[in-house]
Amino acid sequence: MELDLLRYSCQIALPGFSEASQQLMQQAKVLIVGAGGLGCPAAQYLTASGVGTIGIADFDIVSISNLHRQILYMPDEVGQKKVAIACKKLQQQNPGIKLVPHDVKITSANVLDIINQYDIVIDGTDNFETRYLLNDACVITGKPIVYGAIYQFEGQAAVWNITNGDGSKSPNYRDLFPQVDATQIPNCADGGVIPTLAGIIGCIQANEVIKYITKTGEVLAGKVMVFDALTLQSRIIKIGKTTKTNITGVANTGDAPTLSVKEVKQGLADNALDLVDIRTDQERDEINIGGIHFEVDEIDDNMDYLLNDKVKVLYCSSGKRSGEAVKLIKQKEPNAKVYSLEGGLQAWFEHDL
Repeated sequence: MELDLLRYSCQIALPGFSEASQQLMQQAKVLIVGAGGLGCPAAQYLTASGVGTIGIADFDIVSISNLHRQILYMPDEVGQKKVAIACKKLQQQNPGIKLVPHDVKITSANVLDIINQYDIVIDGTDNFETRYLLNDACVITGKPIVYGAIYQFEGQAAVWNITNGDGSKSPNYRDLFPQVDATQIPNCADGGVIPTLAGIIGCIQANEVIKYITKTGEVLAGKVMVFDALTLQSRIIKIGKTTKTNITGVANTGDAPTLSVKEVKQGLADNALDLVDIRTDQERDEINIGGIHFEVDEIDDNMDYLLNDKVKVLYCSSGKRSGEAVKLIKQKEPNAKVYSLEGGLQAWFEHDL
């Protein structure tokens, strides 16, 4: 037996799986967007199982708070690029496959070009702007996308945009959530997540990719799996066989203007800016760095203050909610002097270490 067949012998021995299935794996090209809590386990298992080409897109660096759930990274790698570390370690895990790093932020300007290089996409992102962007781009390019999401003790997984037998397409993310006010939904850094949940959902995403590539079993198309880590119960929610959406293009994406911790501290020293805490009352009571406080849904009531001559820097735990809030304000008043604290309170306190 050749070495590569020996390596994959246990999966080749599966009922319904064969050497031909393994050949399909070796020929497949999978893009993983986000090398975080979901992307790490998904990438490890797809690498181990012999997917021929794996692209990893991520522009972030390793932070201390990532380590409890992002299992590819070590403490001495804090501050280094995730995509470089991930590709290096995965290549060591399986020298017989090709790892392609995409050290870029996925935007409306590059998403179609990147996705077109692959057969299927895994969504391992943690923000709604990129999630919708990936979904819409996959619909336009005809690529299936494997969705995963985690928050606190609950995880979700689904496969969007599969071609049905009659040529129609299965539902996509917008069939489930036409639009979401992302400023109202905390991410893992803000709301917390049990680390094992990331591994469970990430592995389910990898499992769906393997099933899709090898045409084995029934993929999670037209339905969403919801998993509760506290009770170990799961349920399947059916959302229909065909999409009801009509997606014809991807929306232009733009970053919210930000200021670094160093810039904000200097601005405070010069009395050149005001801090605005847009977290919940409970979060504010637990810890804060000063400034006035109102929640995101109170922005409209405070527009006169936000639009006065002094620069305003909005902050939250990680910078994601404040970034979305700044975008919201800029949509209403493009000339508003509002910024998001880059990295949020997490970056603020790490800066003092």
